[in-house]
Amino acid sequence: MMVRKLIGAAVAIALVGTQGCASIVGESRYPVAVSSAPVGASFEITDKNGTVVHTGNTPSTVTLKSGKGYFSGQTYTLRFKKEGYPDKTVELDSSLSGWYWGNILIGGLIGMLIVDPLTGAMYKLPETASADMGKPLAEAGEQPLKVGVIDELTAAQRERLVPVN
Repeated sequence: MMVRKLIGAAVAIALVGTQGCASIVGESRYPVAVSSAPVGASFEITDKNGTVVHTGNTPSTVTLKSGKGYFSGQTYTLRFKKEGYPDKTVELDSSLSGWYWGNILIGGLIGMLIVDPLTGAMYKLPETASADMGKPLAEAGEQPLKVGVIDELTAAQRERLVPVN
């Protein structure tokens, strides 16, 4: 009976020792709330390689990987578009997860140097990504362009003319 308990304890310690703290407690994929002002902008998300990983309209929530590879965090580019507004580009960059440092206490060197870097769990992403599209672009109006001769202008219209040279 005692041997079984020792074997069970050894297996449990081995399992904890082969896991990274950030892999256990943290995530390697994060939900990111994407928004814009004004709402209803279309957006496209590309990764470091330029691969489109998601498209949609704001507001939306997307789940993105925090890691790109061994000891490499992921960076995303979000391109927002809305008719009548200038396009906007926002960078979304991963940062080191606080849970990664838990390997000092729980995961050990295997978690710190192998498991968390490989799974991407050593990185986290911001919870939100937003773009202020700015002011609407000037519209030409609905009146067509009229070409006229100066002799057809009234005296009041002639007074408002501005010389170009």
